[in-house]
Amino acid sequence: MMNADKKVPTLKEKIEELIRVVDDLPTLPEVVTDILNNLDNEEIDFSILAKKVALDPALSAKTLRLANSPFYAMQSKVKTIPQAISLLGVKTVRQIVTAAALTNSFPEPLCQGFDFKAFWRLSMGTAICSKAIARHLHLNRDIAFIAGMMHNIGRLVLATRFTADYEAVLAYRKAHDCQLLFAERHILGYEHTVAGRALAEHWQFSHVLKEAIAEHLHPDPDHGSHLAQIVHVANAVVHALDLAGVEDDLVPDLLESAWDAIGISRADWLHIFREVELEFGEVIMAV
Repeated sequence: MMNADKKVPTLKEKIEELIRVVDDLPTLPEVVTDILNNLDNEEIDFSILAKKVALDPALSAKTLRLANSPFYAMQSKVKTIPQAISLLGVKTVRQIVTAAALTNSFPEPLCQGFDFKAFWRLSMGTAICSKAIARHLHLNRDIAFIAGMMHNIGRLVLATRFTADYEAVLAYRKAHDCQLLFAERHILGYEHTVAGRALAEHWQFSHVLKEAIAEHLHPDPDHGSHLAQIVHVANAVVHALDLAGVEDDLVPDLLESAWDAIGISRADWLHIFREVELEFGEVIMAV
């Protein structure tokens, strides 16, 4: 029997508890911290990156796996990290290493109804699409990639650390066939972006990344982050392309203001769609 005297936590208390839990999460590997702190630096030292990647067996294995994938069609096997970086390029290796480290930062949650593989497929697809959009707009592709990769990370925090509550969110979404963020608001009282921003603070992300993660659901058309608009559009595109492979997936609402702010022509969008699908097929196997 439910205790009638049990106090129901306020929204403020829920968020304070969320922040305490996030503060107890582990930090990122040193090589990833270095990468994130130097996303604006186009002149990353090749040899330093190679040494740091080589020190992490898991990151090394994934880098070599991508370098030896059919996408690059090398006649001889790539056996060393310097060879892999030379083939893939520093930018690609930085993105793959960061993505791999992020996926390894959380165990698969024991949260009924949470599709761990689909979550990372969607995250990777959004990262690749955000990067493609940034390239067309002549913006920093590394920052766009990380923002896309991390845009939904708050959901993973909730699924792993507040499992029962998030199971209720997923059950509500299924029962009412609604967008997941509507279920989050109904059950939790807040959206996953609150958890995402808390984690970005904990991992000491730059202001522009924290802003994109926090605002990608509702980017301000006038004064908001342009990066948040890119991620907002990329997320909708990846859902529409069905890269997550979820049978009953719903394409999230796409703000017309964000689409217009991107300003990419129909012909260029068709090229981006094809580019994203091709790169996703190769990269997802490596990460």
